[in-house]
Amino acid sequence: MMREIHGLAEEPRIQRRWFHDDYFDLFVWQADGGAIVQFQLCYGIDSSERALVWHERGGFFLDGVGDGESGREETLPAKKASADPFNVAPVVTRFEAAARTLPEDVRTAVTARIHDFAAKKAATPARRKTFRRASWQRP
Repeated sequence: MMREIHGLAEEPRIQRRWFHDDYFDLFVWQADGGAIVQFQLCYGIDSSERALVWHERGGFFLDGVGDGESGREETLPAKKASADPFNVAPVVTRFEAAARTLPEDVRTAVTARIHDFAAKKAATPARRKTFRRASWQRP
């Protein structure tokens, strides 16, 4: 179950929030009205850490995918003979179980975006081969 880490520095007109459990770190940026404008769902440990990132203007991309790897093949392998082009079921299932303790607005919005990502037919671009946390995102 995820719990919120408090005491993050604020940005003008944006509230940054951090939710954590033993597998996930979820970083959320919310506008004044509460709308989520960006999130990073981080998973994996140390050098193998990956992040699914969504931004309202830029859409989805993956961080932490190495050279020569596509997000589809490395992070979310394709299923064979399936209508679902990505095998995200284990990540989605684990997130949904962990997200039960998130505030309802965050849980609903992020879960919907993860399902949007799972339904995409094209590979999601990888931005960097290693995921780098900002200074405020370090435990």
